[in-house]
Amino acid sequence: MIKQYETVFIATPVLSDTQMKEAVAKYTKLITDNGGEVVYEEDWGLKQLAYPIQHKTSGFYYLIEFKADPQFVATLETQYHRDERIIRFLTVALDKDSIAYAEHRRQMRAGKAAAKAEEVPAEEPQAIEEPEIVEE
Repeated sequence: MIKQYETVFIATPVLSDTQMKEAVAKYTKLITDNGGEVVYEEDWGLKQLAYPIQHKTSGFYYLIEFKADPQFVATLETQYHRDERIIRFLTVALDKDSIAYAEHRRQMRAGKAAAKAEEVPAEEPQAIEEPEIVEE
């Protein structure tokens, strides 16, 4: 029985962009190799933590929404525990209302991104030439 899940992990802030991309690729590949399907991914970027974790005050947040067998979640979380780049993670099963909300959230983000792409930069105002006053 396939269920839909959402997992968010926090990676250590000392990673470079390529190292972060490698970590994300590792987990998306793990999902697909075990018969799962990645539905959506979102990079939340570097954020401040509410409290220090392993003496770190910030971390890279990343969200992955996926469909997989319930037994796979244990495998995924074991890999998170073994990876020293991951300082915290949370995986939750989504019910039908959560799935609908996640879909709505994706559509809203896509709409905002499309509107931003279509937005034409405002033209710079041109100087208005004042007519010359000729005295007679």
